[in-house]
Amino acid sequence: MSSRTAPPRQADARNPSSLYFRGLPRGWENDRKAFAGAQRDRMLEAMTRAVGASGYVNVTVADVVALAGVSRTTFYEHFDDKEQCFLEAYSDGARALVQEIAASVRASRADDWHERVRTGITRYLELLADNPDLARALLVDILGAGPQAVQLRRRVFSSFVDLYRPRPNGTSPADVAMRHVPEPYLRALVGGIGELVHEHIVTQGPKSLRELTDMLVGLAFSIVELGTRAALGAEARPV
Repeated sequence: MSSRTAPPRQADARNPSSLYFRGLPRGWENDRKAFAGAQRDRMLEAMTRAVGASGYVNVTVADVVALAGVSRTTFYEHFDDKEQCFLEAYSDGARALVQEIAASVRASRADDWHERVRTGITRYLELLADNPDLARALLVDILGAGPQAVQLRRRVFSSFVDLYRPRPNGTSPADVAMRHVPEPYLRALVGGIGELVHEHIVTQGPKSLRELTDMLVGLAFSIVELGTRAALGAEARPV
C-alpha cells in the first residue's frame, strides 16, 4: 500500500451544467492540489446557490459550508469572509461565462458579424438559463453587495464589451464591420442587454431567458447598424 495519504472522499454534489466545474481533471478526488481547487469551486457554487435562494444580504457562512459539504475551517482556509467568497464566485462565474461565449463564437467559424452576434447572445442566454443561481448573482445580487462589488462589476462589464470588439489586426468581414462601431455604442449594447436580462430575471426568473433571444439579437443588430452609420457619416462630413 502506498504511504501517500489521499484526500478524504466527499460527496460530489456538482451540478453537471455548472460553469464552476468545467475543466476539473479526471481523478481530481485523489490529487491534493486538484482536490483543494475542487473544494474552492464547490464553495463558490454553494455561494451562488445560497444567494439564488435567499439573496446575498441574507446568506451566512453557515449556509455556504452546509451546501458545499465542507467545514468552517475549510471555508476560512480559502476566504476571509462571506464578501470575499461572493466576489470570487461572481468573478470566476463571469470569467467562465465570457470564455464559454467566446469559444462558441470561435467554433461557429462565422465571418458575418450578424451570425457571430447571434451565436454569442444565444449562448449567453443558454448559459444563464442553465445556471439560474449564477444568473441571479451576476445580474441582480451584485448590485447590492457593496462598493467592491460595484468596482468588480465594472470590470466584468468591460469584459463583455470586449466580446463585441473586433480583433485589432483581424481582416475577416466581421472584424472589418465591427471596427466601425464606436465604443459608446458597444457599451450601450452590453448595458441594454444586461438591463433587459436583469428585468426578466427579477420578474419571470432566469430559466425562461431563452425567450429573449430574438429580441436581444434584434436589439444588437439595430445598435451596431446605428453606430456604424453614425461613424461613417461623421467620416464623410467635411472638416
